[in-house]
Amino acid sequence: MFFCYAQRGTLAPAAPFMMKELHLNAAVMGLLLSAFSWTYLAAQIPAGWLVDRWGFARVYGVGFTIWAVATALMGFTASTLGILAARLLAGFGQGAIFPASNRAVATWFKASERGAVTGVYIAGNRLGQAAIVAIGPLAIRTFGWRYFFLAAGVAGLVWLIPWLLLTPKWEPELPSVETRQGSAGSLRLLANRNMAGIFFGFFAYDYAWFLFITWMPGYLMLERKFGPREMAIYSAVPLVIVSVVILLAGILGDYLVRKGMDEVVARKGLISIGLAVACLIVPAALVQDNYTSALLLGLSLAGLGVAAPNTWALTQAVCPKEFVATASGMQNLGGNIGGALAPAVTGLIVHQTGSFVSGFLLTGAILVVGIVCYWVLISPVKQASAWQPQADV
Repeated sequence: MFFCYAQRGTLAPAAPFMMKELHLNAAVMGLLLSAFSWTYLAAQIPAGWLVDRWGFARVYGVGFTIWAVATALMGFTASTLGILAARLLAGFGQGAIFPASNRAVATWFKASERGAVTGVYIAGNRLGQAAIVAIGPLAIRTFGWRYFFLAAGVAGLVWLIPWLLLTPKWEPELPSVETRQGSAGSLRLLANRNMAGIFFGFFAYDYAWFLFITWMPGYLMLERKFGPREMAIYSAVPLVIVSVVILLAGILGDYLVRKGMDEVVARKGLISIGLAVACLIVPAALVQDNYTSALLLGLSLAGLGVAAPNTWALTQAVCPKEFVATASGMQNLGGNIGGALAPAVTGLIVHQTGSFVSGFLLTGAILVVGIVCYWVLISPVKQASAWQPQADV
């Protein structure tokens, strides 16, 4: 997950430099930042179905290879079209990461452990994002953005070698025929009310998250006039702090479950608190002082950290593990529709208004709607029979 998000996040710190060198406006860069999400979201349900049929390690390993190669190819691009193609390929490769990881957690860990375990792997992706925004601006200024992309892609491929050697030891067998979900049965999940709550609630979460990982470095440079060093610090440090918050939030959710609280209620409560804190993105856009704005953005990001492990643990709690990868794919599909919209809509708003304020206000409103979806649509009582699709193997 560290390498996954480090490679996914390479374009964000490079964006201000590429805009200057390639003469790209904010609207065009917004589209390039969102392009990853187009193929990423399209791959979610197929990837989840493949994981439920063929297992965690095999599907994840193929995806890892694809996205690492695509990241390296960014260093060879000479046009906007080339950047677009590489980002689309990277998004396709990463489609399996959350369906596969959620399937692994649901299969290998019990309810009172999965919040902490989910927190561990999500902390990995936040640390990867922090590392790339900390290293990126200085590396790009020293070596150029092309070598930056090439190095990031090659580093992932080097890590993949021991990963491929070790992972089959954790999952030596394919899922049994009885637990493999057919495509028609999986699609029936779309009509489930709990699935709708997860889908739309995670749309709100990911809209805000993708706004941070795509536009925060650009916001600090373009609107708050921070230099590359300040941009790196104020983009990376909050992500490191959020990694700790994620771990603590997952552990807290597990603690509440062990104390007898209904797991769905516990997870939804922590998600709601987190999304409410994330609404601090609104005053962050309105304050005059640049450092106060950066502090509020950091607190907003911490709110997303409180919600993060519990959004995935909630999915594991309300659906049977036999098709949790497919349900996770649908969850991530909803999230990454928001993820695809956030950078593009924000870029368009900046291009039209010359400011990020309206884009941040819109994000706050979407977070409030997400809280409502989690509470109104998701039942506090697990009813597995209402979820179970028909297998058609």
